Amino acid sequence: MTRLRQRMIEDLQLHGMSERTQQAYVRAVRLFAEHYRRSPDKITEEEIRQYFLHVLNVKKWRRATITQSLCAIKFFYEQTLHQKWTTLKIIRPPKENKLPVILTREEVLRILNSVKMLRFRACLTTIYSCGLRLSEGSHLKVEDIDSSRALIHVNLGKGAKDRYVPLPQSTLKLLREYWSTHRNTVFLFPATGRGGIGASEATKPSPKSSVQSAFRKALKETGINKKAHVHTLRHSYATHLLEAGINLRLIQEYLGHNSPHTTALYTHLTTIAKSKAGDTINELMKNL
Repeated sequence: MTRLRQRMIEDLQLHGMSERTQQAYVRAVRLFAEHYRRSPDKITEEEIRQYFLHVLNVKKWRRATITQSLCAIKFFYEQTLHQKWTTLKIIRPPKENKLPVILTREEVLRILNSVKMLRFRACLTTIYSCGLRLSEGSHLKVEDIDSSRALIHVNLGKGAKDRYVPLPQSTLKLLREYWSTHRNTVFLFPATGRGGIGASEATKPSPKSSVQSAFRKALKETGINKKAHVHTLRHSYATHLLEAGINLRLIQEYLGHNSPHTTALYTHLTTIAKSKAGDTINELMKNL
C-alpha cells in the first residue's frame, strides 16, 4: 500500500467514514489514477476536468457513480493533499428525475416463492418485509433480532446510523426455520461452501452477489417484465406501507432516511394513494 493511500484511509477514518465508504472512495481514486497511469498527486486540475468530461460523455457513467467519484476525489485533494481547486466546486453531475421500479405485493410473493434455496428465500423475505438494504439484510447477526419486541436492530446502516424496524411474525418464523439448519452463533445468513456446508462455523456473512444472483434467477422464472433488483424490494416495501395507510414519518424512520423529502418520493409511486386522493377531491368539489 502506498503512503498516499494509507494517508487517505487514515483521513477517512478520522472523518468517521464507514468501512464501505472508505473502500468505495479509495477505489474511485485508484481508478482515477489508473486512467492517467500515474500517482494522483501528480495529476493537474485541468486533467481532473477532462477526466469527468470523459466519464460523462464517453463512459456514460450514471449520476450516482459520477457523484461518488467526485466526492472521493474531492476528499482526497482537499483533506489528504490540502489542495482546494475550483474545478472540484463547479463539477455537477446531471440531475436525474427517474422514479424507481415498484413491484406489486402479488409480484413480490411470486418472486419470493420462486426462490428455491431456503437461505436465499429467508434473506430476501427479510429484506422485503423489513425494508432493508441488501447489505443490511445479508449481514444480519443473531444478536440483531429482538424477538420479544418483534424488532430488528439495524446496526450501523447507511451513514453509520442505527435504527429499529418492525419484524413481522411470519418473517421471524422463517428466520428461526433457516437458523435451525446451521445454528451459526454470529450470523443469520453465514457464508457457505459448496453444497451449503460449513455454515455453522462460517466467520463471514453470505456474499451480496449470491443473494443478487438468487433474486435475478427467481425474477426470470416468474416472467415478470420489470427491471427489478434486490433494492426494488425496499422500494416496494415503502410503497406498500404507504398504500396501507402507514404514516410517512414512520416509514422514513423504518427506512433510515435523513430527510422526509427522500421518503416523500413514494407518494408518487402508489396508485392506491392517488386513487384515494382523486376520490377525496371529487367529493370535495362535487357541489361546485
